[in-house]
Amino acid sequence: MRENDAKIEGRLHGEQFEPDEPDGLPARLVFMVLIAVMISVAQTVLSLATVVQFVVMLGNHKKPNERLADFGTDLGIWMAKAARYQTAASNVKPWPWTDLD
Repeated sequence: MRENDAKIEGRLHGEQFEPDEPDGLPARLVFMVLIAVMISVAQTVLSLATVVQFVVMLGNHKKPNERLADFGTDLGIWMAKAARYQTAASNVKPWPWTDLD
């Protein structure tokens, strides 16, 4: 496994500090609605980043912009963590409630 792949794997599945007590159901519902809206915005941002990256690759001899590629990775990791909270696979809320590692 490449070093970068190991780093991403650690960010997705590494140790996360579960809260001492999970949120009550009414609070969790509020967070789930807020995170659902944030996921919708993230999907729009991902779509825009995809188009921009394609245009960059057209004009740059098929070479992607590394900063944009890294941003896409970070966004994907955030979306994965948000999905884990949404489906109750984790009680750890994604950024902005926890650090954006």
